[in-house]
Amino acid sequence: MYIFLHVLSLSLLAESCGGVVQGLNGTIESPGFPHGYPNYANCTWLIITGERNRIQLTFVTLALEEDFDIVSVYDGQPSPGNLKMRLSGFMLPSPVVSSGSILALWFTTDFAVSAQGFKAVYEVLPSHTCGTPGLIPNGVIHGSRYNMGDKIRYSCESGFVLEGHSILTCIVSPGSGAQWDFPSPFCRAEGACGGTLRGTAGSITSPGYPAEYDNNLDCTWSILAEPGDTIALVFNDFLLEDKYDFLEISGTEAPSIW
Repeated sequence: MYIFLHVLSLSLLAESCGGVVQGLNGTIESPGFPHGYPNYANCTWLIITGERNRIQLTFVTLALEEDFDIVSVYDGQPSPGNLKMRLSGFMLPSPVVSSGSILALWFTTDFAVSAQGFKAVYEVLPSHTCGTPGLIPNGVIHGSRYNMGDKIRYSCESGFVLEGHSILTCIVSPGSGAQWDFPSPFCRAEGACGGTLRGTAGSITSPGYPAEYDNNLDCTWSILAEPGDTIALVFNDFLLEDKYDFLEISGTEAPSIW
């Protein structure tokens, strides 16, 4: 009898998730958070605000079964063309800002293995603000104004080196709203190289560039794009020891070695 009631409660939990969310701010959590979500969950949340406003969504916890339990974020109604990001695993993304007055989340899980789940907070933004670009691990953000024309600066804690643009400016977006001109940078440990990069643009340099790199390096960078997007990689400078130092690029039709 106990087992039957437990399974029934999980089933009802999965069926009761999702819905329309309104208000100036709020929280969205996976069903059962933080004690674990049910299998076979299929939940859709629609966050709706006024016509001229936008929505900023920030994930504060993310713990999902990698590749099998997924939360998708849509800029507008939940249709393939509006997909903004697809999240699984444990890596927290940067805050997401909608281009219009609707933001949607779709959460699906498979038949086995659960985890803590996710928790996200949302805030309604007027059209003239970019919203916070978010904190970065082992980094510090300088500046607390996020309106058009405002700038913020990132730096890293001692023992870490900044990769990417240190200064971001809130600019007018093509849709007459506001957006940051570059994605948030990240901080890597001194002496370390490689990492995972997200965002619509960024830069990668060999350790110590433009000075010479060290011997015996082994670095791997992963660039992640949303489903359906492609990645363009353009080299502005390239000089390696011929026949001894190599850069391999994979993810294309066939790996290429430079």
